Amino acid sequence: MAKLEFSPIDEIISEIAKGKIVIIVDDPERENEADLVCAGELITPEIIAFMASHGRGLICVPITEKRAKQLHLELQPHIGNTHHRTQFTTSVDARENITTGISATDRTKTIEILSNETYGAETLSQPGHIFPIQGVSGGVLKRAGHTEAAIDLAKMAKLSPSGVICEIMEENGEMARAGNLGEYQKKHQLKACTIADLISYRLKREKLVERKESKKLKNKITCHIYQSLIDSSQHLAFIFGNPKMTEPTLVRVHPENTIQDILGNLEYGKNLLDKSEEKLKKEGGILIYLRQEKEKISFSQNSTIKNSQNFRSYGIGAQILVDLGIKKMRLLSNSNKKMIGLEGYGLEIIEQIHLN
Repeated sequence: MAKLEFSPIDEIISEIAKGKIVIIVDDPERENEADLVCAGELITPEIIAFMASHGRGLICVPITEKRAKQLHLELQPHIGNTHHRTQFTTSVDARENITTGISATDRTKTIEILSNETYGAETLSQPGHIFPIQGVSGGVLKRAGHTEAAIDLAKMAKLSPSGVICEIMEENGEMARAGNLGEYQKKHQLKACTIADLISYRLKREKLVERKESKKLKNKITCHIYQSLIDSSQHLAFIFGNPKMTEPTLVRVHPENTIQDILGNLEYGKNLLDKSEEKLKKEGGILIYLRQEKEKISFSQNSTIKNSQNFRSYGIGAQILVDLGIKKMRLLSNSNKKMIGLEGYGLEIIEQIHLN
């Protein structure tokens, strides 16, 4: 079956601003689902009817935590289910000017209330036929979900920070996947993107870190402390010697791995942090040490930050290097995988040196 064709995020934002529906695909190792997404502010009965007929999943309305509090919407409890921690609130209907609440017109009215801050809690009744979902502050840079993607895209389109999302289901009731939606996309003339694309887009256009403190250490090493503007996590940059930032600089970007960093690899000896430090002490260069918000403890030498969190850490590391004045680098790595997209930060890898 034909695969989806993905469009640049600028085109996706333009579609959202026009009140159109787009397809957004999440991480293959997360839910691997495709959702129909549009702006809550521009919802119409026709869009609701399309989602119900051609999406077939649950129609939900992502809103911010601030808006949920304004409307006195309580989070539904998580009992025996922590699957991706989707933050559903109490379901709602508009209190007036609707009938049963389930028709496309009724649901449109309810979504209009959720998406317009001039309406207060008194305009809604609970429970109802619309399911608000509270997004996480920081959007896809904090949580790589369709909820956060919908809110982020609405903000980028200069609309109210709310969206409407609906999972795409096959006619047989199974969830649709990106690899099978090419014909569906062509039939309905919908543009598509991945959440990974959206994360990358934001990383390259927003300031993520701020240098908070610097200190000269022993052995000609300088340490800079950087703080994330997304989640307040802190990361470290160690400068070995006096490298000329205008020339290709030896660089290691190292994701935190507590067991490996303290004890070394329990099977193969020295860890990547020790090997990097030895080389940097000899030649001079930079070590970026990326702290993990929720580090998964592992004995694997190759345990690294994966998937959506990898995109965030990748962007943070790149922005720290830019702040230090790096343009060209000789990258120390334990992988032969080519890193792409660095040109968006003004960075270039001249050489990739494998840490044996």
